[in-house]
Amino acid sequence: MISLIKLIIWIAGTIVVAYFVLGFFGYEFNRNYFSYSKEQCQGKMKECTDNVFHKGIDNAECNFQCVDPKLIIKKK
Repeated sequence: MISLIKLIIWIAGTIVVAYFVLGFFGYEFNRNYFSYSKEQCQGKMKECTDNVFHKGIDNAECNFQCVDPKLIIKKK
């Protein structure tokens, strides 16, 4: 139990330090990306669902790559 609490504290501390280090080097965390990405992902899933209904399971081609990691951290 104690080791789990220590692990959570280490992870939170690492995230806080990484956030400040990114700011120091001129980068920022794109907070709006996830709300935009969610809408885009839902659109892709709707297209995939329609594709599966029309072509069947064997012939359906779906792209589930919704998140682009290069856009999460951007230059200021």
